Amino acid sequence: MKVRTIIFLFLLLISASAQSQNDSVSNQLREMQQLLSQFERNRIADSIRKALLTEQITMLSSGDIQKRNELSAEIKRIETQDSLQKARLFARAQYLKENSATFPVILNRDTLFNIYTKSGAFGPEERAIRISHRLENLLDDDFLTLDSLRISESDFTTDIIYKDVVIIGITDLDAMIYGKTRHQLAEDYLLTIKSSLAKAREDQSLVKLLTRIGLVLLIIGGVWFLIRMILKIHTKLELFITSNKDKWLKSLSYKDYTFLSAEQELKLVYFVLKLIKWILIILAVYLVIPLIFSIFPFTRGWADTLLTLIWSPFKGILNSIWDFVPNLFTIIVIVVVMRYFMRFIRYIFTEIEAEKLVISGFHADWAMPTFSIVKFLLYAFMFVLIFPYLPGSDSNIFRGVSVFIGVLFSLGSSSAIANIIAGIVITYMRPFKIGDRIKLGDMTGVVIEKTLLVTRLRTIKHEEITIPNSSVLSGNTINYSTNIKNEGLIIHTTVTIGYDVPWKDMHQALIDAALQTPEIQKQPQPFVLQTSLDDFYVSYQINAYVKNVNGLAGIYSGLHQNIQDVCNERGIEIMSPHYRALRDGNTSTIPADQLPEGYAPPSFRVSNK
Repeated sequence: MKVRTIIFLFLLLISASAQSQNDSVSNQLREMQQLLSQFERNRIADSIRKALLTEQITMLSSGDIQKRNELSAEIKRIETQDSLQKARLFARAQYLKENSATFPVILNRDTLFNIYTKSGAFGPEERAIRISHRLENLLDDDFLTLDSLRISESDFTTDIIYKDVVIIGITDLDAMIYGKTRHQLAEDYLLTIKSSLAKAREDQSLVKLLTRIGLVLLIIGGVWFLIRMILKIHTKLELFITSNKDKWLKSLSYKDYTFLSAEQELKLVYFVLKLIKWILIILAVYLVIPLIFSIFPFTRGWADTLLTLIWSPFKGILNSIWDFVPNLFTIIVIVVVMRYFMRFIRYIFTEIEAEKLVISGFHADWAMPTFSIVKFLLYAFMFVLIFPYLPGSDSNIFRGVSVFIGVLFSLGSSSAIANIIAGIVITYMRPFKIGDRIKLGDMTGVVIEKTLLVTRLRTIKHEEITIPNSSVLSGNTINYSTNIKNEGLIIHTTVTIGYDVPWKDMHQALIDAALQTPEIQKQPQPFVLQTSLDDFYVSYQINAYVKNVNGLAGIYSGLHQNIQDVCNERGIEIMSPHYRALRDGNTSTIPADQLPEGYAPPSFRVSNK
């Protein structure tokens, strides 16, 4: 309800403003009419005064020079005053001409002249309508004689009369607006009216009508022939190009990439030919329709309207493009300057990444992520600078669309923003870098990509795993590659052995098995930890240093193989945690190729007490 009230008050205010402006112009026209009347009275009085002064000069004797000069100066002063008053009235009349509404006098759809002022009780619009109606009546008169149109002078108007009918009465204000005398303006109007009536009567003749119909048919036939020729030429061009396509058209490629194949080029040529064909047809129709409308007097207005409807959008687009040219150059300058400034910033961060430029407290692996953030901020700043120069940026529709897109972005990208923030935090926490072997939750692999949104891992099975940065930040991360450059990573595995095997022998066996495994460092030396003493066995944990964290699966496999081999060679049976056997009479678990020569399973010993 409030919105409707505001709109109504706004429209009322506009209407009142327009009405006030119209009333102001009407008041000025009325005041101008009064000034002209006063000027005419003053002019008559001044003419009488000048006549008396001239008579006095003639009556003076030749020796009365001083009196003669005084009378001559008085006459000159009157003439100067009249000239100044007339100039002021003329300037005011020109102002009223530019600001007051105009109403055309129309005959047979042609505008003859415009009416600006009222005359007597009739306003300018009613005067124009009445004059147009009288001229239409003259045109309908079969016995019209143009020579009967004449000019008649009266005290306050100069009239154009046909027989006893006044066609138009010209006032002093009418003449003043055009900067002419009443008689001069009446002669101009009379000439215009006579030529327009003669032309209109000629246009209405039967011979003229038949001529125009024939001209229309001729134009239609010419356009039809032109369109047929365009279609025929288009068909011949297509056939000519098709027959020579193998000679003219070659694939457009660079190295191994083909931008356009010969077949695609042929389709493109066909499209361009079809586009040119339709442009020529539309242009021909566009030109011929106004031409046909302009032949008949009663359709000439249609031609102007049609041209305006068709040309106005193109004119508006061309004017908008022309008006946008200065802003376009400004945008180009901003983009070029920002581009070179971006190159300079990239050079600085590249030097930091290569550790050629060292900044205390700023790590080299921060360089490119920080550059990405700075680049985003610089692009945002560049868009802020460019935005006011974009076409339509100050319109309410453009602003509304911008707000709508902003709301959609804020509502639909909450998870994306959370991942971006997590990516920034991870970058500066430095829990891992590209090439590190890490474990995130239950997923283990090598980091192959780290962006603001996700982190990608490649497992030992060559699987690529994409993990959102928000999940990375909220979970635990194990980095196997952090201390590789120092002592290395400690790998470990646990073996359970029965209490019958001395722990010293078991320690040495595990250490020897580790030293036989490729990729395990000799220094620092592997070591063994006894992690528990369980009910049936002891848990031995072998620990060893490695440098190649990407081959852990192979290293673990080799270590387990060597543990089995060393234990078998030294007669140590791995019978736990869940191996059960009766030792009396059972075959050893050691592989047969590693048993002593001539080994035979013992027999069962049974004793009875």
